[in-house]
Amino acid sequence: MIQLGFASAIVPEMSLSEVLQLAADIGYRCVEVMCWPVSKAERRYAGITHIDVNQLDASKCAEIQALVEQTGVEISALGYYPNCLSPDEDEATRSTEHLKAVIRGARQLGLTRVNTFIGRDYTRSVDDNWPRMLQTWRPIVELAESEGIQIGIENCPMFFSQDEWPGGKNIATSPAIWRRLFEDIPSAHLGLNYDPSHMVWQQMDYLKPIRDFVDRIFHAHAKDVRLDLHRLNEVGILAHPLEYHTPKLPGLGEVQWGKFFSTLQDAGYDGPVCVEVEDRAYEGSLEDRQDSLRQSYRYLKNFVP
Repeated sequence: MIQLGFASAIVPEMSLSEVLQLAADIGYRCVEVMCWPVSKAERRYAGITHIDVNQLDASKCAEIQALVEQTGVEISALGYYPNCLSPDEDEATRSTEHLKAVIRGARQLGLTRVNTFIGRDYTRSVDDNWPRMLQTWRPIVELAESEGIQIGIENCPMFFSQDEWPGGKNIATSPAIWRRLFEDIPSAHLGLNYDPSHMVWQQMDYLKPIRDFVDRIFHAHAKDVRLDLHRLNEVGILAHPLEYHTPKLPGLGEVQWGKFFSTLQDAGYDGPVCVEVEDRAYEGSLEDRQDSLRQSYRYLKNFVP
């Protein structure tokens, strides 16, 4: 049965125990817990650490597992979304090593999923990125196999603004690229953290990939997006995407969530679907962000038993 949850990035000032209790109070069954290295955030929704995997020991793991039992809220996955293929070699190395630490941490906690990005050198084409991608990611996937962890790659292009031009900072953006990725790294431990909103603004069918890749969907995000045609008509499709589209809460954009959930269910998916709040209209205060999680739950619960 599909489990509704949320990604913890939207409440960075709350402790893990507070996050899990909030989820329980609202009715969510799981939380995707952010595990960035303890540092200053480099972008919105980044740099958030609800579990510091570098400080995990038997005592800390037992404490976290006790919180899960007390609240009845599962951890759907550990989340860390860096750029392991950054043109900045130091950044790429730090990102890769911490991702490996997150994978090991997930195993220590008895979890089975880690969500992330593949990354990309945004100054180069897909083909030009490919050899380095394979060199970086084959060892990561081998580690995931040895630790019993499924890696869910979010399909976000990470191309929204000028500093991510022209290629974006995540290469795994389309079915054609996913097929190539899964063919060149043929591991059952590499799959998707599927977010339909990223297909919408790319003008792609967001239901067909569910049918085609259901065996590779390990986790899903519930985020909506509103396409503003009046702005698109002014700037054109070649403009930076934030000039004509806006992330929204589920139900406030273009995704037809009834069709999304029925397609997931008919395809046989029975994993987590976690709300990812990136709606600026709800970011004025912690209370507003907590309310966004309540509103999203009330809406999406219509589609999940």
